[in-house]
Amino acid sequence: MITVNNGWLAFELSVLRRLKFRSVAIPFMGEPELGVYLKRWGVTVAANDEARWAFVKAQAFIENNTERLSELDVETALEDAYVPNHKLNNPALRQRFGESDAWWFENVKENIEALESDTTRALALTFGMMVGDYALSFDEETRELRQPLSKVFYRFWKNTAAPVDNKRTNTASNRQARDFLAEQGADLMFLRLPRPTNRHENGRSNLAAWREEWLRGTDSFWDESTRTHAGHLGAPVESRQQYLYLLEDFLSVALHLPTWAIAHAEDGFISTQELVECVNRVRKVETIYTKDYSELMGARAAIIIA
Repeated sequence: MITVNNGWLAFELSVLRRLKFRSVAIPFMGEPELGVYLKRWGVTVAANDEARWAFVKAQAFIENNTERLSELDVETALEDAYVPNHKLNNPALRQRFGESDAWWFENVKENIEALESDTTRALALTFGMMVGDYALSFDEETRELRQPLSKVFYRFWKNTAAPVDNKRTNTASNRQARDFLAEQGADLMFLRLPRPTNRHENGRSNLAAWREEWLRGTDSFWDESTRTHAGHLGAPVESRQQYLYLLEDFLSVALHLPTWAIAHAEDGFISTQELVECVNRVRKVETIYTKDYSELMGARAAIIIA
């Protein structure tokens, strides 16, 4: 699995170690590492994300306790991966990859859809996303060092550890974060605040955008997605005040959850103090933990406990 900065994740885990909880609801999951670690602690994890790619990864590594891909599943996924058809059903792939790579991703996704269960499909799609991130990590100067994509897929499959089985019913969902939280009964909400964006941005410019386009089979959904999420936390905003208003409204839906841990990257848009004041309007802030990553990432990390 990839991404979440290891130091940042370690900070989050070090704070969560200080809290008492047996179940957690995570409305913006993103990469699944945090949820996987919490499963190792015996915590029941309810993971949600509005992005389909994050939901699929949560299915593969959080909801799933025991299933693994068989070698036959891998062979099925990779069958005739580079063979072109009449035309690409998902032309958005050509905006991200070269022609042969685009055919590989289209064929592999079609093959994966023939696998037997939601979990095996989620696992195979996750390995496909790993391959895509690998392919996009090269430029023209380093491209000659790249290995064939099917070989990379196979290597990811062989080297990925078995899913963590915490003997609990963990869940993954792909819903509006507000709706997800309203139905949760966990001991803890862990809210990793979404990065503020403005109305001139959409998800198409995100580093993970290709994953969403691959899984959805098109890139035509971005404008509709922006309209659907308008007025919700995570939607584009024009000001700090608007972001804080959306956050306050969001937190009001989580009042039934006993404890909140709110993770924030202070990068100049909103200060930790402004966030504390916002949270205090809904529930009293108990503790604030901070860590300085400014030299590495140009930001300070903060986790607010309420």
